[in-house]
Amino acid sequence: MSKPKAGFYWCASCGGCEESVVDLAEDILGVVEAIDFVFFPVAMDFKREDVEAMEDGEMTVCFINGAIRSSEQREMAELLRRKSQVLIAYGSCSYQGGIPGLANLCSREEIFKFVYHDSPSTDNPQGTRPQVRFDAPEGELELPSLDKEVKSLDQVVEVDYYIPGCAPPTALLKAAVEALLSGDMPPKGSVIAPDTALCDDCPRIDTKPAEPLITEFKRPWQIQIDHEKCLLAQGLLCLGPATRGGCDHACIDGNMPCSGCMGPVSRVRDQGAAIISALGSLLNHDDPDEIDKALDGIPDPAGTFYRYGIPHSTLYARCGITAGNGES
Repeated sequence: MSKPKAGFYWCASCGGCEESVVDLAEDILGVVEAIDFVFFPVAMDFKREDVEAMEDGEMTVCFINGAIRSSEQREMAELLRRKSQVLIAYGSCSYQGGIPGLANLCSREEIFKFVYHDSPSTDNPQGTRPQVRFDAPEGELELPSLDKEVKSLDQVVEVDYYIPGCAPPTALLKAAVEALLSGDMPPKGSVIAPDTALCDDCPRIDTKPAEPLITEFKRPWQIQIDHEKCLLAQGLLCLGPATRGGCDHACIDGNMPCSGCMGPVSRVRDQGAAIISALGSLLNHDDPDEIDKALDGIPDPAGTFYRYGIPHSTLYARCGITAGNGES
């Protein structure tokens, strides 16, 4: 009996999702024994032509990590969707746009201007920018074009399942592979992770404040963090109340606040709005000036509350922030 065929592809991301596969350690031997990888360019010598030669639906499953920003990434997502029976958005960037999605706070022109003209490390007196096509002595060269905005995978193609995390916990990857092999998959569209908030599984839950307590917001380097006390109770911006669990509270165990990479639970429409609400309920001020002073301790609200989900957020969808309003 032939083994199920699987693919793994990398779009706009940092490469940490590939590392999570390696983090399976000895368990990866069982995965390789059970699954035949037919497309995994970062680890094996596969080409786009290999995928194009496949029959539609020939791959049992394909994991795609990374957001979609370029024409090449969009084309590969569409190709892999056709060739796969099951398509899984793997990791925060594929799931909700991730860190690359923060680029949607700027227009494409603003990004190009800074990168190729204004950044402190740029030396470009001719003002050269990458061109989609360029006639060189060797022939016409072609580069992928940069889309106007960053999108999550499901904003480009239909996605069957989601595995969140930056990078996804290896336990969730292992559970997904086991479910695929057994045929016992959850309903289509499911996030393969516990549908409970991180706080519910936090080892410091007994010290979480129930009443307004925070008078100022601090950053981790500003205080000596207590290893046993709730991070919110220490005035640190922990996004645990509005973030899905399933990560085995890795950051908390490292004595660092949750940054929200697992995304929201199913009952939350907008993760950033949910954490703003949670923090607002804990802010122990009534005076507007004192509130403003406390909020000054959050130097980057968008990058804090929407670090992993700008393309998917209700705020972005309704406001059409910069790149979504037709700017170049």
